[in-house]
Amino acid sequence: MEAERLCSEARAERHRMMALDLQQAEYEASLAERRYAACDPDNRLIAATLEKNWEATMRRVEACRTRLSIETSPDMSAAELPDFTGVAEDLHAAWEAPGTSMRTRQRLVRALIRDIIADVDDEAREVVLTIHWQGGQHSQLRVKKPKTGEHGCKTSDDALAVIRSMAGRWTDEHIAASLNRMGLPTGQGKTWTAHRVSSIRRVNDIHGYRSADKEGAWLTMTEAAKKLSVTNHVIRRLIQDKILPAEQLVRGAPYQIRDADLDGEAVRNALQRKKRPCRDVGQSPLPMFSET
Repeated sequence: MEAERLCSEARAERHRMMALDLQQAEYEASLAERRYAACDPDNRLIAATLEKNWEATMRRVEACRTRLSIETSPDMSAAELPDFTGVAEDLHAAWEAPGTSMRTRQRLVRALIRDIIADVDDEAREVVLTIHWQGGQHSQLRVKKPKTGEHGCKTSDDALAVIRSMAGRWTDEHIAASLNRMGLPTGQGKTWTAHRVSSIRRVNDIHGYRSADKEGAWLTMTEAAKKLSVTNHVIRRLIQDKILPAEQLVRGAPYQIRDADLDGEAVRNALQRKKRPCRDVGQSPLPMFSET
């Protein structure tokens, strides 16, 4: 109702200004007519100038009358008067419109809401918002109270699952490298580092890598290669040939090798074949030419 009143007052003020403009134009036209009538007809130069001025004022009068008649026409009044009855239904569409900027949304909120009083319900862990609307109505809204350190930049569940799976056996550096290879960014869209992995573990109460936790049962590829006195390439070939059992939590994560599997017979035979020369020294070589 207040918006309708303001709109009606604005239209009335616009009509009044147009009427005053028409009145001023009619006065100037009447003055130009009197000046032309009082001019000496023999002075043709002055008479022609006064006649042009009179015609210009008459054209202005006609233009002002036309604008005023269009403004006061019933069709124009009905078309220009906004329909405020559907504002509540159109509010969501106006808020979500692609062309609505954040500044426009702020102005819309200030036009609708007088103030908001916030209170905390500790038992329900909720924030109680009492909204005082401009029309005098009040409404209450309950919002879940965020926990300490909780924010919108949340680490994905896939990344947390990888961290939980690798934390007990791998260092934060290995976990960060694995997450980066898998293309899983942090909650803020950044790449992983050992410090960020450590921070996420502390927030989510995930125990980290400790040498005491491993107890020598699981080894990395480098540790297995060092124990067998071979290179990492040899260990990788043994894993690819299905000779040495190894686990990989996710694709791209480091291999986990059980220490007991290094003493397996298949592994020892494979290493012996790799160390054995291509020709058996004890076997006599075949002659190149026959005796015949």
